Amino acid sequence: METVTVERDIDATADSVFAWISNAHNYTRTPLVISEKLRTPGRDAPYGAGAVRVLIWMVGWFAERITAYDPPHAFDYHVFRSIPPSRHEAGRVTVDDVDGSAHVVWTTTFEVAIPVVGPAITRWIAQPLMAYAFRRVLDRAADDLQ
Repeated sequence: METVTVERDIDATADSVFAWISNAHNYTRTPLVISEKLRTPGRDAPYGAGAVRVLIWMVGWFAERITAYDPPHAFDYHVFRSIPPSRHEAGRVTVDDVDGSAHVVWTTTFEVAIPVVGPAITRWIAQPLMAYAFRRVLDRAADDLQ
């Protein structure tokens, strides 16, 4: 398993940043995310706890369930199906107010589930690609919220 952590300060309120990033449809505003569909709305909010979202990134197809939702501070998610196949331990996005800006930390722990070569593919290809993709999504959030 490998962990990707991306941090970014965005010059906006934590409320607005959380609202933007918890709505995965916004990710399609980057060229790296081809499509997003909210398959099952969450219990307390469309992208809240229990929501199932399906994303097609340039790096693969991911079905994710929101496992915890605490606006405007954090949400957790779990990838339960993907192509290429992966094992996903956890994903978490936190948003905190810091000196009038929002500090975002996006973390995920995963491994490409291909026998023998999966750990190497994860470390040398998937981990840097996911970090790059997360940074681009946060860049887009910063641009949209200015």
